[in-house]
Amino acid sequence: MWASLLQQIKNGEEKAIARSISLIENEAEGYEQLLQSLPASQTPLIGITGPPGAGKSTLVDALIAALVEHQKKVAILCVDPSSPFNLGALLGDRIRMSEWYNHPNVFIRSLATRGSLGGLHPKIIEISELLKAAPFDYIIVETVGVGQSEIEIAGLADATVVVLVPEAGDEVQTMKAGLMEIADVFVVNKSDRPESDLFVKNLRLMLAPAFHTHQQEVAVIKTIASQKKGIIELWEAIDTVLKLHNEPQQKAWLLAERAFQLIQNKRMTGIDKRVLKEKIQEELSNKHFNLYHFINPFL
Repeated sequence: MWASLLQQIKNGEEKAIARSISLIENEAEGYEQLLQSLPASQTPLIGITGPPGAGKSTLVDALIAALVEHQKKVAILCVDPSSPFNLGALLGDRIRMSEWYNHPNVFIRSLATRGSLGGLHPKIIEISELLKAAPFDYIIVETVGVGQSEIEIAGLADATVVVLVPEAGDEVQTMKAGLMEIADVFVVNKSDRPESDLFVKNLRLMLAPAFHTHQQEVAVIKTIASQKKGIIELWEAIDTVLKLHNEPQQKAWLLAERAFQLIQNKRMTGIDKRVLKEKIQEELSNKHFNLYHFINPFL
């Protein structure tokens, strides 16, 4: 079964790819056998992250258009917030990419975070590796853009793009440490807004101390995604980073990050957040409830 499915994935059959993603999400019996049979792949993965409202989906839409225009095949994973009731994806602003759903060179899949604290889907690495077995030229992962997902994406992506808007000055200060470390490219979107030039200048000043952690200067690109302005410059910056990350040292770091996350997730198998909630609800009737005593049997 798995050998046949893998061959269909290699042939780029969308139904087989979609079905395989569902099998991985639901941890269908034997799905690990499929993962272990995946061939080595050099397909680059691009992470797009940043705070809500920065225009990430519109920017991804513009990037798809640029890649398709150059006859490239691209897969997009959109990590959405989960519904608190059924843990399914809310599919927030996917309507912006609706024109690509039936395009032969584009594959789009929305994934729910399913309560993952980091903001990424718990099976994002496995699903990404599966897509690399298909004949795509690039894979783009757009994250929900909250909390730790900005940091997590760095361990997944060959190039990490952080999208901001000119009004995001306070947010940048708050997230400064993490963003400075993981961003390969900064995008200042909606740059037709007032004071965008001042924001770009201040962002470059903030980046200055972080230059020593990068082998090259971190690019800051101004875009107006809704008008597809600055997209060519953005792609050139991403392409430069992708060439850098093909070096053995960078690749080893990325793979070590992925391996750590996979081992961590595996060790959490069998721990269900809903079951935890139910047990805690029962225990709360005890006025002497102690969280650390409660978790001790799980450790």
